[in-house]
Amino acid sequence: MANPSQLGFQDASSPIMEELVEFHDHALMVALAICSLVLYLLALMLMEKLSSNTVDAQEVELIWTILPAIVLILLALPSLQILYMMDELDEPDLTLKAIGHQWYWTYEYTDFKDLAFDSYMIPTTELLPGHFRLLEVDHRLVIPMESPIRIIITADDVLHSWAVPTLGVKTDAIPGRLNQTSFITTRPGIFYGQCSEICGANHSYMPIVVESTPLIHFENWSSLLSS
Repeated sequence: MANPSQLGFQDASSPIMEELVEFHDHALMVALAICSLVLYLLALMLMEKLSSNTVDAQEVELIWTILPAIVLILLALPSLQILYMMDELDEPDLTLKAIGHQWYWTYEYTDFKDLAFDSYMIPTTELLPGHFRLLEVDHRLVIPMESPIRIIITADDVLHSWAVPTLGVKTDAIPGRLNQTSFITTRPGIFYGQCSEICGANHSYMPIVVESTPLIHFENWSSLLSS
């Protein structure tokens, strides 16, 4: 959950999000080094008298041609690694289906029989103490902790987007098409997200709440709900 005036990312709750935060910090350090070098050279050019060696130097031209290529490689390699990690789908322990509607979500646990429900935002007038306005729902998506989860995402009417920042997940829900993504939660907790695609007048009123619990608690919850 983000804090007021927070400048950085939310605390990562999945291995993918941890990698994304590390890559973000890596890219910022590279950008800081480039900006520092450019500012130093600009100051040097303004304060020092230009000489013929500075104006016509093939060695310098060679360096500023090769150096950007090396920088791009240093950025591209970890980026490609994360992309492949996000696309990998090793035998999931649980498969879910999320269907976007105007303006609520439907969740189906495909590995269970008759385990499905709609998830609506709780109106402000019905919130309990400690609940977050515009983020709390009547039925949370409950998943087991430290288990590979595959979620299949689609929409019933218009474009939606299933996004949970702390899990590093953001996948479009497109009518007539199935998109899939996967994640693993590394700790128990309640993680909040929202539809991230403008989908109509009440776009801001279809939040996503994922509750990560130990496996034994998930089994008790699923057996109680499906019975």
